[in-house]
Amino acid sequence: MVDDEPDVRQLTALNLRGFEFASRPLLLIEAGSVAEAERLLRKETDVAVALIDVVMEADDAGLRLVSFIRSELGNAMMRLVIRTGQPGLAPERYVIDNFDIDDYKDKTELTAQKLYTTVRSALKSYRDLQTIEVNRLGLRRILDVTPELYNLDRHQLEDYFRGLLLQIIGFCKLGGSALISTIDGLMATIEGEQIRIRAGTGDLDDVPGNEVRRREIVELCSQAMLTQEAPSRLRSGSMTVPLRSRDKTFGFVYLEAGECLSAVDGELIQIMANQCAAAIHNFYLHRRLEKSYDEAIDMLGEVAEFKDNTTGQHIHRIEEYTRRLALELGLDADTAAAYAQASRLHDVGKVGIPDNILAKPEALTSHEFAVMQTHPRIGEAILIHSSSLTLARSVALTHHERWNGAGYPDGLKGEEIPLESRIVAVVDVFDALTSDRPYKEAWEPERAVELLRKESGGHFDPRVADAFLRLYASGALDDLIASSQAENSLAARSRRAESATAPSIRPADRP
Repeated sequence: MVDDEPDVRQLTALNLRGFEFASRPLLLIEAGSVAEAERLLRKETDVAVALIDVVMEADDAGLRLVSFIRSELGNAMMRLVIRTGQPGLAPERYVIDNFDIDDYKDKTELTAQKLYTTVRSALKSYRDLQTIEVNRLGLRRILDVTPELYNLDRHQLEDYFRGLLLQIIGFCKLGGSALISTIDGLMATIEGEQIRIRAGTGDLDDVPGNEVRRREIVELCSQAMLTQEAPSRLRSGSMTVPLRSRDKTFGFVYLEAGECLSAVDGELIQIMANQCAAAIHNFYLHRRLEKSYDEAIDMLGEVAEFKDNTTGQHIHRIEEYTRRLALELGLDADTAAAYAQASRLHDVGKVGIPDNILAKPEALTSHEFAVMQTHPRIGEAILIHSSSLTLARSVALTHHERWNGAGYPDGLKGEEIPLESRIVAVVDVFDALTSDRPYKEAWEPERAVELLRKESGGHFDPRVADAFLRLYASGALDDLIASSQAENSLAARSRRAESATAPSIRPADRP
């Protein structure tokens, strides 16, 4: 209330004594001049209604205050009611047409009842505008955050769901127009008849002491999902929001706020929850596709192993060698895992090589070796039909290329060879050399390492070879080498005495 007459301010305060709106009392702040009003308004940023006299220290003082509020403070929410005892100095039509006010009252007509009506109407308008603003902020937040929901880390399942829960809670805290002051939350998913708690925050986090309450909430929320009624045993100010997409309920979010949530709050939170549910649906579809891709890789890998069963666990070791070497080269975990998975199919083209060549215990003839050299092309032809197998196709085609250009099938040189294939080339040769084959006995690891060192810059990319040698020297490959040696010992017991041991073709050419 801004008025330079103390009696008017006192009478107004008296008439508004005991005033309540939405079960909340009215706080009346008084100013006797425009300067004082401006100082107070810079401090009090949540004023709902201002009753402003026009003629104070100047004939247009109140109107200048209106301009200050709307223009300088940029406050479009505050409801402004002009009260004047000298309407001739500020005609109603002129003021309404030229200033952003919400009501105009002549003090002579502003009885106690009309003052009550004016203030209540102004507060209702302020509340409605605040509701619209909260909706606007909420919807904007939903639009802003929706892309993030689909890009959350998918590798740790619980981290993914915790990320969704935190997004909902973050959405509920919208700065100056916060829906919720303090909030704890819990997210659960429904899988068949099983309900699993996926994430919790605050007092509902998965820490000792919270177990009983978490289980109780899950039970009560499950009942709420079935009955569509909030159980009386849930805390006041709580909300259970279903996670539903395409008529399927994936779970629910339980929120406990420091204050009761309004219907408007609930509608916005439900919109946000629907976005999360759609993201969860997308997440499950993505994981199903990843699983299908993994299964396709495994099946093709098993086909190659079944065809060339002399390689034993070679493919599995190659996968892990590749992953560790990629990480040692500084590649991120996702890329290392992709390279490792693709390496499983490096020899899938051997399904097209005749058995009498694959399993031949003697040295291959030049013609037979030429046939063997076709397996990269065969592997490419098998894998070319699926765009999801592009990386595996690259490895299958180029893992026999050499850094110096002397490899096959295309004689690629240096960095013309894809990095994934340069990595597989090193680990493939090392594991082949340290494993028994029909045409040779296993080499000692040190001997194989020496060959890698010697062929660095010739057969192998020097950077890749050096990284492998670092891993070997550090002992980081000891478990894989031990696996190969155990397999060799088993094979030695069943190997026939007449098996050939000295191939005429270099072992590195025929892993």
